[in-house]
Amino acid sequence: MNLLIKSATIIDPSSPFHNKNQDILIENGSISKISKLIENPVNYKEIRLDNLHISQGWFDTSVCFGEPGFEERETIENGLKTAAKSGFTDVAVNANTYPISDNKSAIEFIKNKGNNSATSLHPIGSLTKNAKSEDLAELFDMQNSGAIAFSDYNKPIANANILKIALQYAQNFDALIVSFPLDNSIAQDGLVNEHINSTKLGLKGMPSLAEELQVARDLFLLEYTGGKLHIPTISTAKSVKLIKEAKKNGLNVTCSVAAHHLVLTDDELVSFDANTKVLPPLRTLKDVKALLKGVKDGVIDIITSDHNPMDVEHKKVEYSTAKFGTIGLESLFGALNKVLPLETLLTCLTTKPKNRFGIKNISINEGEKANFTLFNPDIESVFTEDNIVATSKNSIFLNKKMKGKVYGIIANNKVVL
Repeated sequence: MNLLIKSATIIDPSSPFHNKNQDILIENGSISKISKLIENPVNYKEIRLDNLHISQGWFDTSVCFGEPGFEERETIENGLKTAAKSGFTDVAVNANTYPISDNKSAIEFIKNKGNNSATSLHPIGSLTKNAKSEDLAELFDMQNSGAIAFSDYNKPIANANILKIALQYAQNFDALIVSFPLDNSIAQDGLVNEHINSTKLGLKGMPSLAEELQVARDLFLLEYTGGKLHIPTISTAKSVKLIKEAKKNGLNVTCSVAAHHLVLTDDELVSFDANTKVLPPLRTLKDVKALLKGVKDGVIDIITSDHNPMDVEHKKVEYSTAKFGTIGLESLFGALNKVLPLETLLTCLTTKPKNRFGIKNISINEGEKANFTLFNPDIESVFTEDNIVATSKNSIFLNKKMKGKVYGIIANNKVVL
């Protein structure tokens, strides 16, 4: 791959060209020169785009594609195409499949399906067999086959002893354990956040306590065992407070938040649109403000789309019977660029998640491989189905105002624009 990028503003604090407008020459997939003005040496393809900005390639730590088992929701091939067009050079794919990815063969299958794509696919293995929270899966074998972490996607580890053993065992090979924060004995069959709106609308509530109890339990276990714990998609003010305190006490814990929890509240429920049915549920304005502050203060390390495609048969139904989940890759940048400083947002999509999940950070500098995201941070638009590349269209952000446009990515010796 040889090409010349003209007039790009580089946003990368690790680069000597940070916040500078430069031309970038790429030869054989690597950056050979960065300068204010570069003449096109031998008629290379040129990229000129309005108000072009580039950053290190973005990494989403929580993505579902369906395949194997739920190809009608999304295939790996189209999922990676969606990720690339949404600005992601790397995605971590959850074990939200049938059969569950709980062994080395399943991890190798998913890994192989992602070969030769611009976006790199990193499987997350199931923490327990069949994600049943009863017996540990083959963690060591799966890590050797390419799994970068272990999680029962959107299912809590109900058995505290299983999580304790997992945290202890995983230290032998420096693995990252991901524990979804939900106590089902409290949440039961709740559909939405337990608050004023759930009462007004007659929808069964799921209290914040169901999340916070599990966060507290997991942090106590981590304090006892040591090891590395990641708590995904927190959604309440108290969860932020608990994790902040744990970090102060020196625990090796990180957490993420889904994009929609930084922007939307449970006021969205008045439409009874099943696309608003997500897990954890949309919370209150107080929670949204606490989550935004948690990101800005560095308590929350990672932002994810929590991209979870669902076919119409599971979404265009009564709210009580609809499945949880929203797609989010295509809308993440435009939604969050409105509410967060650009550099803060990019840090939560690049260096922080890559460091935690063991993905190499590639700085935008001469001699490095070309691995970056191209975008315009200033264009305003409305998000519609025309913006959706994913097979499933269950977006919580449909018809919402966006700020910013993703042009695409350059990665793995490929250009996707």
